[in-house]
Amino acid sequence: MRRQFPVPEVSVDVHDPDGVRLQKILAQAGVGSRRKCEILIDAGRVQVDGHVVRDQGVRIDPARQVVHVDGVRLILDDTRIYYAFNKPAGVVSTMSDEQGRVSLGDFVYDRPERLFHVGRLDSDTEGLILLTNDGELGHRLQHPSYSVPKTYLAEVPGPIARDVGQRLRDGIELDDGPVKVDSFKVVDSQPGKALLEVILHEGRKHIVRRALEAVGHPVERLVRVQVGPVRLGDLRPGRWRVLNSQEIGALFGAVGM
Repeated sequence: MRRQFPVPEVSVDVHDPDGVRLQKILAQAGVGSRRKCEILIDAGRVQVDGHVVRDQGVRIDPARQVVHVDGVRLILDDTRIYYAFNKPAGVVSTMSDEQGRVSLGDFVYDRPERLFHVGRLDSDTEGLILLTNDGELGHRLQHPSYSVPKTYLAEVPGPIARDVGQRLRDGIELDDGPVKVDSFKVVDSQPGKALLEVILHEGRKHIVRRALEAVGHPVERLVRVQVGPVRLGDLRPGRWRVLNSQEIGALFGAVGM
């Protein structure tokens, strides 16, 4: 878990005389009424460009300045779009496909924004994939230095030996280097099959399938159910939804934005 450090109240002038009043921006971002936003400012719970702001008269430029409330970044640019999509099996993780296969773009073709996918899922893997037009956030979510965890449910042949989880947590050697999972859990076990939860932050191709096959449990079905703080939930295959402000703020926090 990322440690939270107090933000120093440094005397820095973030005021832009041609900007918009801070409490108005907070209210428009859905934080609450103007009065509630004034209370938050008075309490030192609002930061602009990393500095606590207590001045009710401060104006800022929402196009270039960054605002956090209680450490969560607000989305002030309404041209930025963030979707969660439940990718069905058989769909390729591209926005278009020269071979005519069904792709992610076929499900959002009517959206006016130019979207791209954050990371990939194998064609035969189902589940959560994020779509956005925010290039900086997308890049950070995919970059290994930020170690954003992904959670998968895998159906495999059983039974599961007691040492499988420990072997995966300790690390196993694959043909392109070692892999360690962050977490491993047997969710359900029935005669001849098991449902496993695997959490890891790696993004190498087929990494979950290869890791489980290396410990003797080839994957029969694989579903990604979470990326960082965003959960798939009850979103049906082939459907997408707009991320809420809490999810978007949490994604920014996960990659230090």
